[in-house]
Amino acid sequence: MSSHREAPEISKDPVADNTDVYAFVSPDRPDTVTLISNFVPLEDPPGGPNFYEFGDEVLYSIYIDNDGDGKPEISYVFRFSTRLRDPNTFLYNTGPITSLSSPNWNKRQFYSITRVEGDDTTRYGTGEHGRGLKARVLGRDLACPPCNIGPRSTPNYESLGAAAVHSLPGRVKVFAGQRREGFYVDLGAIFDLGDLRPFQNLHLIPSPAAPGVDATKALNIHTIALQVPISHLTSNRSVPTNAMSRRAVIGVWSAASRRKVRMINPGGNHNSASGPWVQVSRLGNPLFNEVIVPLGRKDAWNARHPVHDKAFLSYVQHPELASLLPVLYPHVFPHLAALKKPRADLVAILLTGIPPGIIPKFQNYTGSVPADQLRLNMAIPPASKPNRFGLLGGDPAGFPNGRRVSDDVVAIELRAVAGVTFPLVDKRYKPDAAAGEIEQWRTSQYSSVPGPHRYQAKFPYLGSPLNGFDTPSS
Repeated sequence: MSSHREAPEISKDPVADNTDVYAFVSPDRPDTVTLISNFVPLEDPPGGPNFYEFGDEVLYSIYIDNDGDGKPEISYVFRFSTRLRDPNTFLYNTGPITSLSSPNWNKRQFYSITRVEGDDTTRYGTGEHGRGLKARVLGRDLACPPCNIGPRSTPNYESLGAAAVHSLPGRVKVFAGQRREGFYVDLGAIFDLGDLRPFQNLHLIPSPAAPGVDATKALNIHTIALQVPISHLTSNRSVPTNAMSRRAVIGVWSAASRRKVRMINPGGNHNSASGPWVQVSRLGNPLFNEVIVPLGRKDAWNARHPVHDKAFLSYVQHPELASLLPVLYPHVFPHLAALKKPRADLVAILLTGIPPGIIPKFQNYTGSVPADQLRLNMAIPPASKPNRFGLLGGDPAGFPNGRRVSDDVVAIELRAVAGVTFPLVDKRYKPDAAAGEIEQWRTSQYSSVPGPHRYQAKFPYLGSPLNGFDTPSS
């Protein structure tokens, strides 16, 4: 999956597991950028009695690199706190929750958001955060919505979600809470020895051809979403209009950190943590740690900052999956099997951005420092008719130019690994026909689960979560 349970240690810590990151020019407010970071993977809607939530002992950060040095000059930091109205009941709610201040809602979450500026804001909270960093609290005691329990407990969930969109000074909007999972993937097939439906009949261990399966269609996620004016993110506080300017491009990623020391008391009550914050999870491009980084280095990758990603360069230049596909699909990927050159196309997509001159009138290049980040050219306006294959589908407003919530990133990246993008750097290379046919989603399956739509047209863009009463557990 994009980054769901992608490393051994973080798979044991779901509240700190950074699952997806999105960055795009907002279609409903095109002078702003929307940044989204998701956590708590694979939430079954029936989640009681202890419903899903953010971690009170986790520091959540969204980072922006606006000068191409692989370090963030801006970060938005989120801290959560959970409050009980009545600790002597097992109930999450004692009646219908009709507002964010409802007395029937027993277990509530609130959060603060802080904007940090400096030459490297990953230092915030490490014990040296006072040196050259400026921190400003944008909001305190901001309410999350409850989880979507069912028609009796959360009878008008749309209104609860809308009330949890908070407007902050400077035309900033923020939301934190449960949403419907927007990332789609044929999870069961991909990790079953690289089964790429619908042509699994060509696999080394064949089975009848069948359409892809949307494995996450009945799941929820926990979302931190932020909508910020473009001028708040550029190095000179301007709004870029020239797509070929380096100032138009920012790098975006997200991370979760925990205190270095944790004390666990008998009975599990009054646990405490102290010391500096230590990064335990991060994510820029989808599938990077999932598919590119080998198993023995996944935990180390999660603990590093992107500026140090040169250590992982060889895994991008020679991805293991590219060598496996011709073995798993005999005679299907002969051109890919013969491709031995370092994959400069994947390095550009994942680690540096695409330089000018590769694709007409397009670039999202941040420089020569290899760093796993989403790279967004903010001078490219939202598409009037978005193509789910993004740049591969002729839509420069989509992945790998940032990432929108509905971009088919698994199919895009699988096609790239299979060789579709290598002609960008070597025009003599001809991709295998099958490389351009890899699918991960079918239109007919898009709304096959009853309930709210997967996406919505305005902030926070991910639709309301599925409720536990009407949605069977997966």
